[in-house]
Amino acid sequence: MRLKPALSVAGCVDGAWWPRSTDLAAEVPELAAALAERIGQVWRVAFPSSAWTVTRTRMVNRGMIIRLEGFRSQDRHIVHVTGSLMRRLTLLVVPAGTTPAIVERAMSAASDQNDATRPEAILDGAGLAPPLAENDIRRWESEGGSTV
Repeated sequence: MRLKPALSVAGCVDGAWWPRSTDLAAEVPELAAALAERIGQVWRVAFPSSAWTVTRTRMVNRGMIIRLEGFRSQDRHIVHVTGSLMRRLTLLVVPAGTTPAIVERAMSAASDQNDATRPEAILDGAGLAPPLAENDIRRWESEGGSTV
């Protein structure tokens, strides 16, 4: 994980996180530990439901209940993490399995104090072209593209 300096106000994200898997409950304890100093004990993680494997809506970590809230409308490249200090961080999620060189470029861009790039553009600029979403494919086909 890499974060922008504290109290930075530029950008769409506050830093980047590279989880080892798509099992959010397995990844949250390490995420919570890494963010504790900045936002306090994590009590909520909002995530894009299409990007993570989640079998429960709550979990206990170090005696604290953490709500896991999935949203279909949330950008698939980010998670929002809220802590007990009532601070929320928006993190770019670098997909598990990404090569270390791409991870380094994405994390550097996302944690740059002056970077205001959108999450998908950060990943694209780092060399990780995101797969086309179903709506993007339909729009492409309606504009003359073809999957055949």
